[in-house]
Amino acid sequence: MLLIPAIDLKEGKCVRLRQGRMEDDTVFSDDPVAVAGRWVEAGAKRLHLVDLDGAFAGKPRNAEVINAIVSAYPDVPVQIGGGIRDEDTIQAYLEAGVQYVIIGTKAVSEPHFVRDVAIEFPGHIIIGLDAKDGKVAIDGWSKLSRHDVVDMAQKFEAQGVSAIIYTDISRDGMLQGVNVEATAKLARAVNIPIIASGGITNLDDIRALGEASQDGIMGAITGRAIYEGTLDFAEAQKLALTYSV
Repeated sequence: MLLIPAIDLKEGKCVRLRQGRMEDDTVFSDDPVAVAGRWVEAGAKRLHLVDLDGAFAGKPRNAEVINAIVSAYPDVPVQIGGGIRDEDTIQAYLEAGVQYVIIGTKAVSEPHFVRDVAIEFPGHIIIGLDAKDGKVAIDGWSKLSRHDVVDMAQKFEAQGVSAIIYTDISRDGMLQGVNVEATAKLARAVNIPIIASGGITNLDDIRALGEASQDGIMGAITGRAIYEGTLDFAEAQKLALTYSV
């Protein structure tokens, strides 16, 4: 199981938000490239980048920093989300060396877009499903839709996406523990890999996810915990790797 460090970008800086609120941010570094290097040196096998400004603007806002990270660490796969709403943006990121692009809001509002890009860019499309109480949230978590997260995941699997990132938004950035039960339930409902996100706090969360990894949880994204020190990334990655999906 992979442990994937998150690098959330706002105005060119590495930040973390609480429950997706742009006004509730903590700046951890003015040098996201150096932050990426820190996690790579600690054993990261993949990086999770989020263009927070792009997520709210609907188009990339931190592409320069993202491209710099990809160029600096070409051997480490990068997945990027935030503001990816058209095929030109996907093409540009892939040409820059990004391995996976994450479709969020547009996947829910325009499902046919997912089908089209999954065909055009096979093996590179990941869907980000952010949910609360089993319902999918959209528009930077500002709205809760009527869509059931399991139903949506099954539809996207049928359209050919590579994986799904599942975030419990009630726990993201709150250091309250990961929602293993809901994540495992989703993983059992589909055959494509599920990447857990939101709430990871310490090694106990890694163990809990690892024990459920046989259900199809291939990785977990961690952010605030590794920045605030409640989780030692290198130690946690070693533990995660002892679990096989």
